[in-house]
Amino acid sequence: MNLFAAFRDDIVAIIDRIVPGLDTARVTAEPPREAAHGDVATNAAMVLAKAASMKPRDLAEKLAAELRQLPAVTDVEIAGPGFINLRLADAFWAERLADIVAAGPAYGAGAPKNHRVNVEYVSANPTGPMHIGHARGAVVGDALASLLAKAGFDVTREYYINDAGGQIDVLARSALLRYREALGEEIGDIPEGLYPGEYLKPLGQLLADRFGPELKAKDEAECLAIIRPIAVDAMMDMIRDDLAALGVVHDVFTSERGLVEGGKVDAALSFLEERGEVYTGILEPPKGKVLDDWEPRPQVLFRATGFGDDVDRPLKKSDGSWTYFASDIAYHQDKFRRGFADQIDIWGADHGGYVKRMQAAVKAVSEGQGALDVKLCQMVNLLKGGQPYKMSKRAGTFVTLRDLVEAVGKDVVRFIMLTRKNDAHLDFDLDKVLEQSRDNPVFYVQYAHARCQSVTRHGAALWPDQDLSGQALAKAALGRLTDPAELGLIKLLAGWPRLVESAAEAHEPHRVAFYLTEVAAGFHGLWNKGKDDVQLRFLLEEDRELSVARLALLKAVAAVIASGLAIFGVEPVEEMR
Repeated sequence: MNLFAAFRDDIVAIIDRIVPGLDTARVTAEPPREAAHGDVATNAAMVLAKAASMKPRDLAEKLAAELRQLPAVTDVEIAGPGFINLRLADAFWAERLADIVAAGPAYGAGAPKNHRVNVEYVSANPTGPMHIGHARGAVVGDALASLLAKAGFDVTREYYINDAGGQIDVLARSALLRYREALGEEIGDIPEGLYPGEYLKPLGQLLADRFGPELKAKDEAECLAIIRPIAVDAMMDMIRDDLAALGVVHDVFTSERGLVEGGKVDAALSFLEERGEVYTGILEPPKGKVLDDWEPRPQVLFRATGFGDDVDRPLKKSDGSWTYFASDIAYHQDKFRRGFADQIDIWGADHGGYVKRMQAAVKAVSEGQGALDVKLCQMVNLLKGGQPYKMSKRAGTFVTLRDLVEAVGKDVVRFIMLTRKNDAHLDFDLDKVLEQSRDNPVFYVQYAHARCQSVTRHGAALWPDQDLSGQALAKAALGRLTDPAELGLIKLLAGWPRLVESAAEAHEPHRVAFYLTEVAAGFHGLWNKGKDDVQLRFLLEEDRELSVARLALLKAVAAVIASGLAIFGVEPVEEMR
């Protein structure tokens, strides 16, 4: 139950009775900015006063009178020019706690929306292993997909294989060199422009085992034609293995080469041409730049400015071949035609200049029915003890995702990658992420879950006949939880469905990390209060009823933490070692 959505429905219903026919789209019900102001705040009087031909304060008074009649409301205050703050009964919060305990980790899930969303992420060139930068995009995309699914969306996880460009020729040439090496040739230093990583040695050996010296007798063009698909398949197997080590599994893999060879690029451009969105013209030189090699020449252009872009965009290179942009247009049209009007792409920050043109293209090829949201992931700085750090060079020039996972574990990598918004730089300190301190968010949240489980085990040992299942604890005397710290934690937990919904709508999974840290802080604070005040300890042998109510609260804390960690693809721990 999203309690704020429920109160909004109540507020809208009251407005319809007071002044029928108003547009209530801008009416909100949300937590007040300061907890001291109450439990629910609404802007209804402020945003509707003009349409209702009333002063905000007068409309607020009418609303307040009706809101006071709601069973859960104990007090209504009008603040400033017309904001309304509601305070809710302790019994209402006890009911919400019962909901959480009964639902367990499923709490917070949205109702199925019959709304399909495609999340495309990672989509690295298939030329080598995943590196630390790919790890961030992989985690952000995977967590966002899980968050949307939790909120009730029908989500497809997709990987776009960029296997039609010049980088595949470089890969094939690099593999050919390693093939010759596998046959016993001395290849010397890797020529500049080829991929130097030792990860290509197994591919060279595979080619040597399959073809023997046969390829050496062929000219380079024929060799490359043979090697390309084998090399791409080998790299994609490596990439899938790397992603699996991080807990990332895609539903769909789409090949750029498949789109080109299947005629979908030609078809997409014909679609735009028929609608007058493709023309031959001459672009202006880049503003603020003087390029010696720039010359005005006729080009085949997409009329991107008609769909919100700053300039029109080339579709063909000077040699007559399609640009990457042309292939990307076809790919996004293909996604739209597969039923995905809502598309989300996770890209590296270096692709920021590509966003507007791609969003324009999606509008064009979907005739305004599709929408593309692009989340840009900033760089990850790998540190050790606060200093820049390189783990190995087995990949050539970069730190691999696999190295990182092996160093600190999948769950740590996934959680830390979500502790900052995707477009903010992230420092990943190998020492700090393994510290057992409150400064380490992974430990802090996991420790809260483990502590909850530990107290529950002690409770089970103290009262072996007590049923501590969720269904039983939901019926406990939850009204006995009256300490402000207990009620504050219950209110925070009850906000989980709203957090899921709002984070999913904003496409911001990092909000979950912030929320889990806040829940952990609320729990640890309550634990510390019990150290100072014996009566606030979770287990009081002389008061079984209150202890069982507190065990229900611990059950709810553990359930919400587990629910949030599941979105992240992180396993909650039962005990800390």
